[in-house]
Amino acid sequence: MPDPATTPLPDTDRLRARADACLRRCGAVPGPDAGDLVARTPITGGVLRRLASSTPEQVTEAVGAAHRAFGVWRTTPAPVRGALVKRLGELLAEHHEDLAELITLEAGKIRTEARGEVQEMVDVCDFAVGLSRQLYGRTMPSERPGHRLSESWHPLGVVGVVSAFNFPAAVWSWNTAIALVCGDAVVWKPSELTPLTSMACAALLSEAAADVGAPTDVHRLVLGHRAVGEVLVADPRVALVSATGSVRMGREIGPRVAARFGRCLLELGGNNAVIVTPSADPDLAVRGIVFAAAGTAGQRCTTLRRVIVHEDIADVLVERLIRAYAELGIGDPFAETTLVGPLIRAASGEAMAAALDRARADGGDVLVGGERVPRPEAPDAVYVRPAIVRMPGQTEIVREETFAPILYLLTYRTFDQAIALNNGVPHGLSSGVFTRDHREAERFLAADGSDCGIANVNIGTSGAEIGGAFGGEKETGGGRESGSDAWRAYMRRATNTINYSDELPLAQGVDFG
Repeated sequence: MPDPATTPLPDTDRLRARADACLRRCGAVPGPDAGDLVARTPITGGVLRRLASSTPEQVTEAVGAAHRAFGVWRTTPAPVRGALVKRLGELLAEHHEDLAELITLEAGKIRTEARGEVQEMVDVCDFAVGLSRQLYGRTMPSERPGHRLSESWHPLGVVGVVSAFNFPAAVWSWNTAIALVCGDAVVWKPSELTPLTSMACAALLSEAAADVGAPTDVHRLVLGHRAVGEVLVADPRVALVSATGSVRMGREIGPRVAARFGRCLLELGGNNAVIVTPSADPDLAVRGIVFAAAGTAGQRCTTLRRVIVHEDIADVLVERLIRAYAELGIGDPFAETTLVGPLIRAASGEAMAAALDRARADGGDVLVGGERVPRPEAPDAVYVRPAIVRMPGQTEIVREETFAPILYLLTYRTFDQAIALNNGVPHGLSSGVFTRDHREAERFLAADGSDCGIANVNIGTSGAEIGGAFGGEKETGGGRESGSDAWRAYMRRATNTINYSDELPLAQGVDFG
């Protein structure tokens, strides 16, 4: 098998041609190759295309168009709205390879992960279509005779979706498929690092709308940097802002939306851990740890960043992890033998190097990795070897999220100590425990166990299924997307009291004469 680290990278011109071909097949007309928004490929660091950012006026117009479309869409029967999402799912499946190719080109994901992201979009469309017939309310017993008490759910309005580069398509689909069947309109501001993938997805949704006769403006795409998102977030016609990104971003968006009494659904950072107990299946633990820590080059919000292992088995686990890391193929994400692709940009590599320096200063021992993998033919690309760092304790750098493949290893003596370490960070997204002790598993899932929105047993921290609600607590933002009852965030609730009697009794026995 060829070593991806030594296999030549593809030429940027060829990658550019592949991107343009994918866009055209998806129905996205690239337009002039000019503008202030530069779409680069992390594979080589080269430019794929230049685009024009949306102006503030264009963002305002997009919100207005979506708001007008919402006036029609909200009264469209939910199962009919589901037909739009069903058609979208069919088109996503038809263009599976084109979308996966764009994700690899723009985000640097290896092929299997890129294909998995597209499959996730297809799956969430299936889920949403079923949901379009299950937007259930409740009937509650009334304390007044001849009265019926119930609740109903209604479309919320325009949903502004702000997504990140690491899942340039799936996170959009989680929000958009659910919002559309709930009767909302959507305005999408994708990451400025992955505009081409978003153009392809938006074009397919426009085609789906035309095919089923849905309002074209029920979904609008706006492109650009921070200023574009600021206009979207500030618009009072945007009822819900669903934003995925850093904690810093969430701190800015949350207060702005709250100031105008809008709603926020925030999916922010994660500093995720797994506990490895003495009873754990070692093969299962190593496999789960390596994928969760090194997958997507450590650039997932659910990436495993901390392993908390019992001190009696720490040395054995470390030895096995080092052997596994030595086998990770690093290089061109299109190559079948590659398991770790590039970091998204130079700043990510710099952040990783700075974090490792701080870890060493805190007494950490870098056991493997951390160095840059040189690619003379692509000096602007950033390839690194995933690092494992044994730490003497949970220092400040360990408590921070570094969006790169650094895995900190900590030890514990009692299970209470392990849970305290798991919970001892500002984030609360994903977590896991590897154990064959039923009591440890149950304790981890209990109210005094993991404080994260996702708590797993004998599985890593990444790779959530769409059927469960996705999201986390604390500085992760508290939002929930995708499955379960996450649809409620995209709707408003009305409590209804119907009096079918000839009397007018008041609640709580109040007598008003």
